[in-house]
Amino acid sequence: MIDERRAIYPEGGPKPGGPYSPAIVSGGFVFLAGQVGNDPATGKLAGDTIEAQARQTMKNLGTLLKAAGCDFKDVVKVNAYITNAEFFQEFNSVYREYFVEPYPARSTVVCALVNPGLLLEVDLIAKIPEV
Repeated sequence: MIDERRAIYPEGGPKPGGPYSPAIVSGGFVFLAGQVGNDPATGKLAGDTIEAQARQTMKNLGTLLKAAGCDFKDVVKVNAYITNAEFFQEFNSVYREYFVEPYPARSTVVCALVNPGLLLEVDLIAKIPEV
């Protein structure tokens, strides 16, 4: 049996910067592509601080989750990529504004990101609630 896959492109949501879908629904889960702190309305970074970019990143993730019928409480796995280990605490501070216990499983990696000015990228997986 082949599992159905459906791409999600919400109006006013983040646009992909390459040949990928912002989100895919499959097997009762939604898989969100990595999101960054770009404002979908302007295409520009929301700011040059980790807090500003983290809030916009979470807003972008929230838009995709909502379009899939989910919320942050449905998230089971988060992968976070930050460009400087010194950003870890500030990122956690914003992260706690969106997630509550029990927190999703999470990996946080310090790395270089493709576009200049980006301080973080976050992707996640959420379980779609049964209706």
